[in-house]
Amino acid sequence: MAADLTGQAYAAHERLVAPARARPEIWRLLAGLALLAVVVFGLNASLLALVAGLGSDVWVETFLSGSTPVAMLVLLGSFGFVILGVALAARQMQRRMLQSIVGPYRETLAQFWQVLRVLLVLGAVILALPPYDMGAPLKPNLAPLVWLAILPFSLMAILIQTSAEEILFRGYLQQCLAARFRSPVIWMGLPSVLFALGHYVPAQAGENAFLIALWSGTFGLLMADLTARAGTLGPAIALHFFNNLIALLFIALPGSLDGLALFLLPYEMSDTGHLRAWLVVDFALMLVAWLTARIALRR
Repeated sequence: MAADLTGQAYAAHERLVAPARARPEIWRLLAGLALLAVVVFGLNASLLALVAGLGSDVWVETFLSGSTPVAMLVLLGSFGFVILGVALAARQMQRRMLQSIVGPYRETLAQFWQVLRVLLVLGAVILALPPYDMGAPLKPNLAPLVWLAILPFSLMAILIQTSAEEILFRGYLQQCLAARFRSPVIWMGLPSVLFALGHYVPAQAGENAFLIALWSGTFGLLMADLTARAGTLGPAIALHFFNNLIALLFIALPGSLDGLALFLLPYEMSDTGHLRAWLVVDFALMLVAWLTARIALRR
């Protein structure tokens, strides 16, 4: 009975999975991921060599940490390499075009805006409610006029980054696994575990690393659910974009990927006292945003 209900709720997902069913072999997925890794690491290495050739070691460290606007824009824009890698892998291993992974472009864009506009209203309501700090006064980062001047470029860079992650995890990985395995536990769960591992950074987060990875894995499951219900990546990209919009452009954690933020949190990622309390709140807000997206899709 539960499997039937899941099948009905995720019927739209078949439109994305069907093109992968012609070549569902796991070795094709593994070979595709290997090709993707070669493309992404190769292009990133070339980019890093270019950065190193143009500046000092300090500049390279600044670039890798994303602590300046230029560094963040280039860093986020480099996620376009992932999109290119997925497109090549899917074409070579599964004979698929990128559109078959994303979904019909017109419908994808329509669902993206359908979800994003509701989330923006939700975000405005949340910002208007107390408390008006994060346990301590926020620290100014970019000057408001500078922030506004580069805002169009910042939005585009975040859209590239979030689209790339969704195309890889909720697109290529999820669809290839769904073409081979019927159980959502596998095709939703495995990409979410990998997504969580990608966000496990004990060197920066310290004792908070596991909780941040757990948050990321849960986020991955919710994005997988939205994608399976919608039949395109539009809603997942919209929610991911909304989340990173707040975390990278408005209020960022200091010391890492904070070059585009208007404000900085008054504590770091490794601060167990303050950050853990707000992670609980963040979990709740993530669930509210997911439910809001689901309601928006029913309109």
